[in-house]
Amino acid sequence: MPRIVLLGPPGVGKGTQAGPLAKALAVPHLSTGELLRAAVAEGTPLGKEADGYMRAGRLVPDELVLHILTERLERPDARPGFLLDGYPRNRAQAETLARLVPVDIVLYFELPEATLVERLTQRRVCPTCGRLYNLATLPPKVPGRCDVEGSSLVQRSDDAPEAVRTRLRTYREQTEPLLEFYRSTGRLRSIDASGSTTEVGRRIRAAIDRPNP
Repeated sequence: MPRIVLLGPPGVGKGTQAGPLAKALAVPHLSTGELLRAAVAEGTPLGKEADGYMRAGRLVPDELVLHILTERLERPDARPGFLLDGYPRNRAQAETLARLVPVDIVLYFELPEATLVERLTQRRVCPTCGRLYNLATLPPKVPGRCDVEGSSLVQRSDDAPEAVRTRLRTYREQTEPLLEFYRSTGRLRSIDASGSTTEVGRRIRAAIDRPNP
């Protein structure tokens, strides 16, 4: 089973593809955001430490995120393979991950910035269950209401147009060296993330099936 890292800017569709892909490959989907929330919910020592930063509205330090990720990678279900989303975010983290566990494939999802801005500014979230919607591509059954909870959907502050452009600019600045690192290893495979979910899924499977040079 492969060890796969998913890379791509906010709004590119990694989350949409990750669940079905992990199921098809029979590997766990490891999202750093979900791992942090799970550690907090379980009340582990690392989770309690992370909770202190999160409650204060501060970023959880890289070292703490790495400890939580390392614990998860050591569980039996992740040893044969995994789908990793949200880590690494820069070259230093990529080098740390390489020392921790070998990565077989890095999938980099690409879309024009204008498309990303449009996608993100159309995004809405349920404040009760956290379910994500997109008014253009994945609208709720009842306008403005969560399909599961019935709660009024909201737009996150970081999905406002100017905030989106700032996030994308920061992502580009941090990610370029990371892409060069993985390109030099021959593990990087670019994915055209435009089109339907099914079309993107086919491109992903074709990229995974392609042997490394």
